[in-house]
Amino acid sequence: MVNRIFIILAAIGIPASVIGALFDWPTVMMFIVYCLTIVALAGFIGRATESLAIVMGPRIGGLLNATFGNAVELIISFFSLKAGLIGIVLASLTGSVLGNLLLVAGLSFFVGGLKFKRQSFSVTDARHNAGLLIFAIIVAFVIPEVFSQTLSDKKTLTLSIGVSIVLIILYLAALFFKLVTHRGVYQNSEEEVEQEEQEEEIPEWSSKKAIIILALATITVAYISEKLVHTFQVVGETFGWSELFIGIIIVAIVGNAAEHASAVLMAYKNKMDVAVEIAIGSTLQVAMFVAPVLVLLSFMFATPMALVFTWPELIGMITAVLLVIMISIDGDTNWFEGLVLLSAYVIMGIGFYLL
Repeated sequence: MVNRIFIILAAIGIPASVIGALFDWPTVMMFIVYCLTIVALAGFIGRATESLAIVMGPRIGGLLNATFGNAVELIISFFSLKAGLIGIVLASLTGSVLGNLLLVAGLSFFVGGLKFKRQSFSVTDARHNAGLLIFAIIVAFVIPEVFSQTLSDKKTLTLSIGVSIVLIILYLAALFFKLVTHRGVYQNSEEEVEQEEQEEEIPEWSSKKAIIILALATITVAYISEKLVHTFQVVGETFGWSELFIGIIIVAIVGNAAEHASAVLMAYKNKMDVAVEIAIGSTLQVAMFVAPVLVLLSFMFATPMALVFTWPELIGMITAVLLVIMISIDGDTNWFEGLVLLSAYVIMGIGFYLL
């Protein structure tokens, strides 16, 4: 049923996006068309990455979901930088962190918990991710803000470049650690059984078909994202939304729709290692790769972007990190813990809307 809805939305949305852009249809209407079309395309991305996850295993599968989910946001943010909307870019990064840790993980734990009383995932991975989350969000994001209070704008940009390079190097090292040098080292018997079960599952699409769909969907998203960015100002003025709210809530939800759907689906199937890898792995990818890459790319344009968030954004991200670590560190979850994360997301959403 859901897949059929995505097919219908994409079949209508893609031509409507092209025609509407050519004939200057009302901006607010086009904003809705662009958002729904991107969500529909994200659905195809989710189905394709799920097929690849079955073939390649939970960790690589989760990494693929996170990567292609964040590709949508990276594309939207790139065009936002080109348009000089730095506030929206930083806000969308904040929204991705909050959305993945609180909304995606919360929905996954809640939906999965309604079907299964207890769901387990790798404790080792949870502890490993906890350390990286603390480093990426609490250390790497807070330090530039603290030092920016006494540094000039030029030196703050220099600091941002340095932090960005360190983050990218550490992120690549983390991938090398998990996928090469220590791949399978920390697996327990339950995980091995789960992997065997996943290997027996038949993917919806072949690897070749899934890769082709991923490529086509990503290219189409790039085209629509460029159009979407140009609607933000009018939409904000129409509904009274600030750049902060548009970035944290709207752009983040639209940009991360792929992993939203994939993570919840995996949790419903009791594949919690994949669901957690999507939610937390996507957060780490945003913080340690997408954000620093955007900082470096911003120097291509007139106004470079420093890796400096506002204090409300930082406090929101730090709170989300600490809450997720406390809930997930035991490698066990249930629907109530999911509801706690969702409640935190709602509270923060209200706060940023009123800010």
